[in-house]
Amino acid sequence: MVTTYAVIGAGIVGAAIARALARSADDADVTVLEKEPAPGQHQTRRNSGVVHAGIYYAPGSAKARFSRRGVGLLRAYCAEKGLRYDECGKLIVALDDIQRRRLDDLRDRALANGVPGVRMLDAAGLRDIEPHVRGVAGLHSPTTAIVDFTEIAAALLADTVDAGGTVRTGFQVTGFAQSQDEVRVTGAHGETIAVDRVVICAGLHADRLAVLAGDDRYPRIVPFRGEFALLRRERRDLVRGLIYPVPDPRYPFLGVHLTKRVDGEVMVGPNAVLALAREGYRRRDLDAAELLGLARWPGFRRFAWANRRTAVQELRGSLSRHRFAAAAAAYLPGLTAADLTPAPAGIRAQAMDADGGLVDDFRISRVGNVVCIRNAPSPAATACLAIADDVAAGLLDRT
Repeated sequence: MVTTYAVIGAGIVGAAIARALARSADDADVTVLEKEPAPGQHQTRRNSGVVHAGIYYAPGSAKARFSRRGVGLLRAYCAEKGLRYDECGKLIVALDDIQRRRLDDLRDRALANGVPGVRMLDAAGLRDIEPHVRGVAGLHSPTTAIVDFTEIAAALLADTVDAGGTVRTGFQVTGFAQSQDEVRVTGAHGETIAVDRVVICAGLHADRLAVLAGDDRYPRIVPFRGEFALLRRERRDLVRGLIYPVPDPRYPFLGVHLTKRVDGEVMVGPNAVLALAREGYRRRDLDAAELLGLARWPGFRRFAWANRRTAVQELRGSLSRHRFAAAAAAYLPGLTAADLTPAPAGIRAQAMDADGGLVDDFRISRVGNVVCIRNAPSPAATACLAIADDVAAGLLDRT
């Protein structure tokens, strides 16, 4: 008997899950539903393209497990398909003794997670890897890589179609109706499809669709805009690979960093400011209902108050190119605002619990015959094939 699946969202995680389901058995019929006119238009396209090696994540966490397995799967997939995969390496730079001690913690996490080749560097060692960098110490990860995740998502969807699946764009899901035997998925124009199982991979709208499917209200997605710049062509020689600051352990954001891309560009950023709409890529994009809902939510108010100083600093960097450049110039002294040109912003779909606490790990739930990917920020793109195998195995075990 044929088992039918609908995967909602054609970003890289949805594409990977669709491929895993379509290739899992001869009796799987997979339809991917995407609200945009083309796949991968949000977090998949608007990111820095880094394949994270697994340095930052708590040992034993889903992020650690899936990213480490995902790196190997992604590398092999890119080799199989002839897709770009450049192990250019990452350097995390400490500017003082406090940050040096945080580097020790990151090294210990990396070793516990099985990240190969990581090593501590002194100030001279930093310059051997990145001649223009200045700091007191660094952590080098030689296997951290860069790819084009849009390119990979397109290949995954092509595999899905080759295995008999279907990709439907322009289908915005507005409702679900579950019975024991099927799930009816309704679109914005009144169209309906009936399937046996559904997987929601809706990124910025994951919480809304999960609630429509009968899941809990929380965690709730709070959108943070990450603004980027590009280095001018004549200044790309400042950077050989990936250069990151030591992150603040209180936040899930990695700070303004410099990222070589597979197309030869070098990205600077992102910062992290509250977006005024779920897809608020521009400062003027405003969703009044979204903001009112956040203002009325005690958990978000608690989070905003606790992080008010950081929010002010991030906003200043957003409004001033000189401040934005200064964040990177702290460890790359030759960089100035004149070296930067604007680049498209991205939105991080950050899940937040009812009490205002940020959800640090991946979170996946199930309501009847609907699987909800509730929190899948970075390194979800790195981990997409591992996440897909896990979700597909769980569905196949219970079908």
